[in-house]
Amino acid sequence: MCSLPHSVHPLIHPFIQNIKNNQKQYQSLYSISESVCNISKLLYQSYTNSLMICVLQEICDNPQFIVGGASRTDICQGDLGDCWMLAAIASLTLNDKLLYRIVPQEQSFSEGYAGIFHFQFWHYGDWVDVVVDDRIPTFNNQLVFTKSAERNEFWSALLEKAYAKLHGSYEALKGGNTAEAMEDFTGGVTEFYEMTEAPKELYKIMKKALQRGSLMGCSIDSLVPARFETRTTTGLVKGHAYSVTAVEECKQSQQKESKVRLVRLRNPWGQVEWNGPWSDKMSFEDFKKNYTKIEICNLTPDALEDDKLHKWTVSVNEGRWVRGCSAGGCRNYPDTFWTNPQYRLRLLEEDDDSEDNEVACTFVVALMQKNRRRERKLGANLFTIGFSIYEMHGNKQHMQKEFFMSSTSKARSRAYINLREVTQRFRLSRGEYVIIPSTYEPHQEGEFILRFSRVYFTTPMSDQPAPASTGEESEEDQQFLSIFQQIAGDQMEISANELKDVLNKVVSKQKDIHTEGFSRESCRSMIALMDMDGKGRINLQEFRQLWNKLKQWQGIFKQYDFDHTGTISSYEMRNTINDAGFRLNNQLYDIITMRYANENMNVDFDSFVSCLVRLEGMFSKLLSFSLASKLIKLNVLIS
Repeated sequence: MCSLPHSVHPLIHPFIQNIKNNQKQYQSLYSISESVCNISKLLYQSYTNSLMICVLQEICDNPQFIVGGASRTDICQGDLGDCWMLAAIASLTLNDKLLYRIVPQEQSFSEGYAGIFHFQFWHYGDWVDVVVDDRIPTFNNQLVFTKSAERNEFWSALLEKAYAKLHGSYEALKGGNTAEAMEDFTGGVTEFYEMTEAPKELYKIMKKALQRGSLMGCSIDSLVPARFETRTTTGLVKGHAYSVTAVEECKQSQQKESKVRLVRLRNPWGQVEWNGPWSDKMSFEDFKKNYTKIEICNLTPDALEDDKLHKWTVSVNEGRWVRGCSAGGCRNYPDTFWTNPQYRLRLLEEDDDSEDNEVACTFVVALMQKNRRRERKLGANLFTIGFSIYEMHGNKQHMQKEFFMSSTSKARSRAYINLREVTQRFRLSRGEYVIIPSTYEPHQEGEFILRFSRVYFTTPMSDQPAPASTGEESEEDQQFLSIFQQIAGDQMEISANELKDVLNKVVSKQKDIHTEGFSRESCRSMIALMDMDGKGRINLQEFRQLWNKLKQWQGIFKQYDFDHTGTISSYEMRNTINDAGFRLNNQLYDIITMRYANENMNVDFDSFVSCLVRLEGMFSKLLSFSLASKLIKLNVLIS
């Protein structure tokens, strides 16, 4: 598994192309010794002795990747309990642009075939490319898991295999929520509607959502686990995920002018359908009576209740709950609640189309816990999570226990619940707020991402925000990420020596930067700065944050390289450090000059970066222990 730049099509990505070229050169087919294809890792242990891993050419004479275009009928559930994912795939087939981002269509078993297939998924803020070979679990020469109605079509089976690899095994896909897969296929934000609490204009909301390319799923809750996936008298299945593929209005008959609203649903089983009026469609009224929940994954956080289209900003913040430090639990635990991670929000722009004349700002908060499905084999289960929002005024520091003891929340998630993501839409007055994401119980350790829409300033309290991404990556970024992926391998983590190789390969091609190359010591300092889990290595997300810092510092460096020699005068170090957001006393500026300037009183880029890395690490430690003195001050609003 590797991550790709957003702007690079997976088919032309050098990592993939290199594999294909190697296979052609040696006239062999690609094969991976991956746990996802290990018999002992498959879901049903009773099948272990009879399951076989077959190359797809052994199953039929003329295997095809896609036959006659991808459609919702290509997804038929097998023996794996992953209907939640398959319902999302069926919705995906309604939007070719989305589908072919996940499933690159220029793949086949014929021209240039090398035994390799690849798919893209959104994975906790990054788009990653997952590579699989053409071996699939079978029983009696039949596919065990997802299959197509066409016996020789295999895109859906290979997609399921790639998604299983992303999460560690096929078994990890057993049981889930359709919203989880819809977000992994789009990077969107999902909102839930309980039918008993749904807005009056639910039909209009659903229709507009489908028109905008949103994915949609629904289900019938079953309070008794033993009754999951049991059929009702109307042909529907409890505890089972369906995809909503269309909503329409039509005349009831040629004699009647009145119209009826219809909803078209897709059962991933490929059979067992609604046997009430309107055949494989059902009326909207029957839909509301029979289903208990609907999930809409918005590709952008546009307000589906409004007719106007609003383009909102979206920010992503990563965090973690650490036992004994920042895993404080919910408000029921006042002695530790305040220790949870805190994020500052500033709402600046009021709604300009409010129907109730209330002056307020609409925004969406989505709290997602990370890696719990992948870690299920280690005994991990989903935590019960939620969040609270408090109003605050101008305080940039971590809010203390006394604040929460004397304040009530302005808003909060409807409930703490054991889902991967908790999402809710809010309307609050302009101002500053602090949001507290937490588990329900204290002392539970895990990682999360917190996403905001239409929030124009968000940052961890008492921490420096990661530089905002523009959503576009330069050729240099793409080259940098490509080198990172080749060096990091499947683990997608690099050490100080590997970071040194990555940086020097990129910087050596920049003629306007003078450096003899980043030293191992400099790279160790960078690893120490970005390594949040103490492994001595950095992952892709930490690497992205480091690369953003390096680009910011590079811009400052070039600004003060007046003679275009690729170095800056040591006299300019005061200005460059100030521009980077640090304020030092004269004594420290003197020390820096002696430490980092060469005999010509110039500072090269390697030394400049080493200086800022050490300053950032020092200031972060000072802030975390609240030891900043009058002699050392940090502008915490560095961007």
